[in-house]
Amino acid sequence: MDFAFDARTEELRARLLAFMDEYVYPAEAVAHEQRAGLDSPWENVPVVEELRAEARRQGLWNLFLPDSEHGAGLTNLQYAPLAEIMGRSPQIAPTVTNCAAPDTGNMEVLAQFGDEAQKKQWLQPLLAGEIRSAFAMTEPEVASSDATNITTHIERDGDEYVVTGRKWYISGAMHPDCNIFIVMGKTDPDGADIRRQQSMVLVPRDTPGVTVKRAMQVFGYEDHYHGGHAEVVFDHARVPVSNLIGEEGGGFAIAQARLGPGRIHHCMRLIGMAERAIELMCRRAVSRDAFGKSLARQGVVQNWIADARVAVEQLRLLVLKTAWMMDTVGNRGAHTEIQAIKIATPRTVVGILDRAIQLYGAGGVSQDFPLAELYAGARTLMIADGPDEVHQRSLARRELKKYL
Repeated sequence: MDFAFDARTEELRARLLAFMDEYVYPAEAVAHEQRAGLDSPWENVPVVEELRAEARRQGLWNLFLPDSEHGAGLTNLQYAPLAEIMGRSPQIAPTVTNCAAPDTGNMEVLAQFGDEAQKKQWLQPLLAGEIRSAFAMTEPEVASSDATNITTHIERDGDEYVVTGRKWYISGAMHPDCNIFIVMGKTDPDGADIRRQQSMVLVPRDTPGVTVKRAMQVFGYEDHYHGGHAEVVFDHARVPVSNLIGEEGGGFAIAQARLGPGRIHHCMRLIGMAERAIELMCRRAVSRDAFGKSLARQGVVQNWIADARVAVEQLRLLVLKTAWMMDTVGNRGAHTEIQAIKIATPRTVVGILDRAIQLYGAGGVSQDFPLAELYAGARTLMIADGPDEVHQRSLARRELKKYL
C-alpha cells in the first residue's frame, strides 16, 4: 500500500479544505440563527442552499460515487480523505456537497441495482440535488440488528406490491424534499433461506397509505440538515411491480452492498470529527488557566491530547487500509477490515469527544460549541449500520474459524 495520496486526491483535498475555510465553518453559526427563524424546523436553510450551489459550481459534488458515469469516479481510497475533511462539519459539509447519508447509500443502490427507468426517475434528480430520499429498514417492534427479523410485508397483488409495516429512525424522511423511500420488507416470509425472504421496493412519499408520523430525536437532537429521522407507517401502500429493486429475495444482499461503503464513509467522517475535537481541545487548553497555570500545562490535559493524536493516527491508517482493500479485493475480501473499523472508530472517537467536552466544562455540553452534537452523532454510530456487538460476533467467528 502506498501511503501517499495521488495527484487527484491532493488537488481535491486542497479545494475542499479551502471551501471549508471560506464557506462551511462560517456558515455553521449562520445556519443555526437562520433555522431558529424558520416557520418549520424542516424547511431548507437559505445559507445551506447557497452553499449547495457553490459546491456544485466548484465541482465539489457527488464525490462519493465511484461510478464515473454518475459521480466523481473516485476510488474508496481517493474519497476517504475527502470524507474525513467533511466530517469536521458533519451536519453541513456532507449536505452541501450532496455527499450526505442516506442519499449517498440510496444513490449507490440505484446506480448498482436499479433499472434504467428507476435511474431516470429517481437517481438522476438525486444526483442533481433536486430531491432527497430515505432508506426504510429499521423497525421498532423487532431487534433490527438482525435484519432477518424485519416484519414489514411486501405482498404481490397482480401488477402491484402492497407494503404494510412500521419503520422508525428513517433518516431523511422529515425533509420536505424527501420524495422517495427505499423500503426493505419480506416478500417470502416463509422461505427456507432466511436471507432470501427480503426484497426492496421504491415507495414514493405521496403514495396513499404512507404516513410520516413523527420526528425521532437522537439525544435530543433532530439532525435537521440530513432531513431528520422519522417514524413511518406503511398501511397497505400500493406501488407498481416495476418499483422492485433488483429481484425478489435480493433485499438482504442489496442491503449488505449498501452498508459496506456507508461504513467506511462514516468512519472517515468520524476521524474528521476527532480531528476537530483535538483542535478545539488545544485551542481551549492554551486559552484558559486553572489553579495558577494554563490548562495546556496540566498533565492530565496533555495526556488527553497525546492519547487522542495517537488514536487518530492509528484509526486513519486502519481505515485507509480498508479503503485500499475494498478497491483491490472488493467489499467481500475486505469484510474483516470493514468490521474492524466499524468497531474501533466510533468507540474511540466517542472517547476523544468525551475528553474534549470535559475540557470545555459547561461549554462542552452547550449549543455554543459543536462538541455535544458531535458526541451525539458519534455515539449513535456505535448502533447505526449494525451495532458493535454484531460486528464483534461476526469478526470473532471469522478469527475462530481458522482454528476449528
